[in-house]
Amino acid sequence: MRIRPEMPTDASAIRTLTSIAFTGMPFASGTEPAIIDALRRAGALHLSLVAEDEAGLVGHVAFSPVRIDGEACGWFGLGPVSVRPSAQRKGVGSALIRKGLGLLRLEGAGGCVLLGDPAYYRRFGFRTDPALSLRGVPPVYFQCLRLGDAEMPRGVVTFHEGFDTT
Repeated sequence: MRIRPEMPTDASAIRTLTSIAFTGMPFASGTEPAIIDALRRAGALHLSLVAEDEAGLVGHVAFSPVRIDGEACGWFGLGPVSVRPSAQRKGVGSALIRKGLGLLRLEGAGGCVLLGDPAYYRRFGFRTDPALSLRGVPPVYFQCLRLGDAEMPRGVVTFHEGFDTT
């Protein structure tokens, strides 16, 4: 498996992969492919990585800027993360997330937030923190990871408008 940055020719395959990966998932909204498309159109896919093997794309992860109390702050949102069902539970998603977080660290990003399963994301160092919140979401599912040495920000996090896609 090879992880690389998304190329313009990957957009259609990422859309298909994301749709397949989220089909039937109890937490899925069905808008995940549209979210990625909206982020891409807005130039808000700060980091978009794909995993591929000899058969093609098997995974994708997106990182987009977030705001804290309405201000750009050098923090990013993780997601969606998509893995082809036949490749799930084989480390593809973990490898994509680790690679993305490593690249954000190298860029000097302050941190990363996500909405997801605490049991899964704890392995990457994500934790809940009362300093950060996401409106309308139970705190246990909203998690953060400080990537740099800067002070932990405080406030309400807002994901890019692309996440409002219906």
